[in-house]
Amino acid sequence: MRTGHFSPSRPSSPLHSSTTSNDSPSRHTFSQTLMEDTINEAGAIIKKWDLDTSSSTSHNRVANLFRDYREEALKFLDAVTNLQHGMHFVIKECSSSELLVQAQNLMQIAMKRLQKEMYTILSGNRYFLDSETLSIRSSRQSTRSSVSDEDEHDDEITNTEVSPRASEVEIVSELVMANLKAIADCMIGAGYGKECVKIYNLNRKSVIDETLYYLGVEKLTSSQIQKMDWEMLEKKTKNWLGSVKIAVSTLFHGEKILCDHVFSASDAIRETCFSEIARESAITLFAFPEMVAKYKKLSLEKMFTVLDLYNSISELWDEIELIFSFSSFEIVKSQAMASLVKLGEAARLMLSEFESAIQKDTSKAKAGGGVHPLTRYVMNYLVFLGDYSGAFAEIIGDLPLSVQSPLPESYFMSPIPDEDDSPSSAVSVRLAWLVLILLCKLDGKAQLYKDVSLSYLFLANNLNYVVSKVKKSNLKFLLGSDWLSKHEMKIRQYISNYERMGWNKVLTSLPENSTAEMSSPEAREWFFKFNSGFEEAHRVQSSWVIPDPKLRDEVKISLSRKIVSGYRIFYEKYRESLRSGGVKSVVRFAPDDLQNYLSDLFYGTGQSEQGTTAYGSASPSVSISTASSPSHGR
Repeated sequence: MRTGHFSPSRPSSPLHSSTTSNDSPSRHTFSQTLMEDTINEAGAIIKKWDLDTSSSTSHNRVANLFRDYREEALKFLDAVTNLQHGMHFVIKECSSSELLVQAQNLMQIAMKRLQKEMYTILSGNRYFLDSETLSIRSSRQSTRSSVSDEDEHDDEITNTEVSPRASEVEIVSELVMANLKAIADCMIGAGYGKECVKIYNLNRKSVIDETLYYLGVEKLTSSQIQKMDWEMLEKKTKNWLGSVKIAVSTLFHGEKILCDHVFSASDAIRETCFSEIARESAITLFAFPEMVAKYKKLSLEKMFTVLDLYNSISELWDEIELIFSFSSFEIVKSQAMASLVKLGEAARLMLSEFESAIQKDTSKAKAGGGVHPLTRYVMNYLVFLGDYSGAFAEIIGDLPLSVQSPLPESYFMSPIPDEDDSPSSAVSVRLAWLVLILLCKLDGKAQLYKDVSLSYLFLANNLNYVVSKVKKSNLKFLLGSDWLSKHEMKIRQYISNYERMGWNKVLTSLPENSTAEMSSPEAREWFFKFNSGFEEAHRVQSSWVIPDPKLRDEVKISLSRKIVSGYRIFYEKYRESLRSGGVKSVVRFAPDDLQNYLSDLFYGTGQSEQGTTAYGSASPSVSISTASSPSHGR
């Protein structure tokens, strides 16, 4: 019993050795005999497997020829090939011969049997023809060394070579594919390609439809999409995102591999066949993102769902073009491109709305100078955008900046990479611009504070949050080290201004030279002045906040160095001289007390009068800042 692949062997009919150049009666008689012998020999084999007559046994009528009787299957294919050549010979010699009628009847019997065999193989071997197995097989074959073309016409049954690495499933898969190719070659060669393709298409189209159904890919209309609430549409979108790569890279890819192999004898049939089984389903698959892009209830938080859809198609585009390369698939590629275009338009519109929302935000400054909700929202949004730099670059492309900035172009352009035309440059410019819009908005909110020092603390806290978000995300690479350096310097300037203006009364309440000689009354006045200044500054700032622990510690250390160090020298020099006058009433703070008071600051827990009056009292408006972070649809 043979264990290799099946394909029609090269004709072995004696008709190939006969000649028709001599039309003598003896030669004609000899040819007639050869024709009869060839057709009769082929007929004996074909009738043995006839599905309808008693010339075949009941067992043979129900048996799987290609599965159970491999050598008989080879003989059957050889018989069909010889019968075909015999028919051609008869037509040439005598088109009205009874032999031709007999041969035609035999060919119909053979084709009916091969149709049954193809149907049986396709329906009984779906497990071995699954798309994943076919894709793996193709991948492994592509890594093998090229095989010489001299073996192109060798019998596939006897010349099958299976990689030692192949699994048992792959071995069976290769045998099944070879059987299908052998049947297809034989039927197409005999002029029964239409019947062969019909059986193949019905079976494999159902495979594609069922697989997409189990993947959760539905055929939906635009009207159905518009009527869905976002929760339902988001669920379907996540399902599509999880299915599209499997559908393209495994399902459609595997089906093309199988179709190309089975119908390798005819390019036209290959294209027609694959188009008929895959085109409609592929259009359904790629139409969904376009309908999502046209969803009327898209809001800013849906941006990342749109970008996920865009990214999925964009990343698969090379495979889409390769798999759907036939001209009959132009409509599929057009649908995929239409989805990309509509998703890009939706993303651009949401980006414009995002910019506008920042600019129109009317919420007030935050109590205590902490990080504003607008800052958190915008930066979380930008961090997510930075994760989509590739898709984002394609989408924004030549999208102009919507508002002319009053600040120098270098303010936000300077950190951009040197390659001005690179995709990353476009993304960097856009992100720097969005951050600039935020910072300008924060400048306006800082002016709402009545205490200027609190304005600077507010700006420092918010810019520090911005920089921290950039450093911990992909934005770090998009905005660049120069951008970071400039804005870190800006934070230090804000802190310096805060310290100078918030603690100026304290810093000026000690003599410039703490070791200078002075009288006890003079020292007493300096202590009174210091006590008053420190108590007021501490009372006012007890409700102020620095949320970032690192920045909070840096500010405390800086204040301690400027206040406690100078006070300690003055305290040590004049504490004893004032003891006789009631030192406790004059010297209220020991240096360690000051350190403790400073350590308690910037947690925002104090109850100060200024805590409710140091900033604008108007209630916050409903705006973009009411959300703490964008809803990321991944």
